[in-house]
Amino acid sequence: MQALSDHLRVLIVRFGAMGDIIHALPAVTALRAAHPNWYFGWVVEPRWRALLCSESKSDDYGRSATRMPLVDQIHRAHTRRWSHEPFSGATLEDLLRLRRELKHYRYDICIDFQGAIRSAIVGRWSHASRIIGQDLPRESVARWLYSERIPMHAPHVIEHALELAGAVVGEQLDYTRACLPRDEYAETWCEEFLAENVSGPMVLMNPGAGWGAKRWPAERFGEVARSLSNAGYRVVVNAGPMEESLAAEVVAASGRSAIAVECNVSQLISLTRRASLAIAGDTGPLHLACAMGKPVVGIFGPTDPARNGPFGCDFRVLRHPSSKRDHSRKAEPEKGLLTITPEAVLSAARELLNPGSTA
Repeated sequence: MQALSDHLRVLIVRFGAMGDIIHALPAVTALRAAHPNWYFGWVVEPRWRALLCSESKSDDYGRSATRMPLVDQIHRAHTRRWSHEPFSGATLEDLLRLRRELKHYRYDICIDFQGAIRSAIVGRWSHASRIIGQDLPRESVARWLYSERIPMHAPHVIEHALELAGAVVGEQLDYTRACLPRDEYAETWCEEFLAENVSGPMVLMNPGAGWGAKRWPAERFGEVARSLSNAGYRVVVNAGPMEESLAAEVVAASGRSAIAVECNVSQLISLTRRASLAIAGDTGPLHLACAMGKPVVGIFGPTDPARNGPFGCDFRVLRHPSSKRDHSRKAEPEKGLLTITPEAVLSAARELLNPGSTA
């Protein structure tokens, strides 16, 4: 491969969702570490901006060691509006704005981590000379919009991202702990919340999931929370958007020993930073904990942990052999998921909280 310039401009396309962006972060962090002088832009759905940039930072450009540590420029793509209002004037205006913006920044390379037709088209808008994507992307037509199609060899999506990023430099990149922003207001909020509600080590639970089949029952989370509370841990239940009632069910099932909290993405980053352990299904907050190097217990059903599970941290994954990979977004918990008992989750949690213990 021809020697690469010290001043290349690289565009990342990964709109969402939370876990998918987090899965791409180690690869971009590794690429940034290898080439600190390169300029990186990222096209992202605005609601996930906080994974790249402190919400207290007023602009989306200019790196900062703490507030925007990984990229130099954030390009906002209102993809939910595009889907819900495809023919509206606001959507057309946003698409034209993004197209002009990407052309203006004159990127040399684009990496499409999304693997969709829409993300591949956005990549083409950059006019980059190299547009890199998977040989077999999630939406197969997207591959014809790439100038370089990279075959995937490893099983995990984080390794897929590393293979794509490695194609830029012509070598395999090593897993690198993700760079995440530190929001000063979120840090202050977190310190105040912990001072008022938590004494001793904290376990963070996330009972929600993208769809019902991945959701372990709230009463079982509550039972685990009760046992951990009796053992001296303070259990904090993350109430994600539209999951407030689910978190309340967990708290009630715990005998009110756990406490629910509603927080934005920046606050969740701050809270996770202080957790001793995270317990969740296949969902964004679980992958956030992994990205931050926290021990995690993953409760899996219809999604395959070999592909989407914890990575780069100490973890225990619970999944019944009868569970099959199924992304059909069914509302009811998958049957294999229901075979996982609170006792099994509690045992895994104790192993991680007390490494080396024979009790």
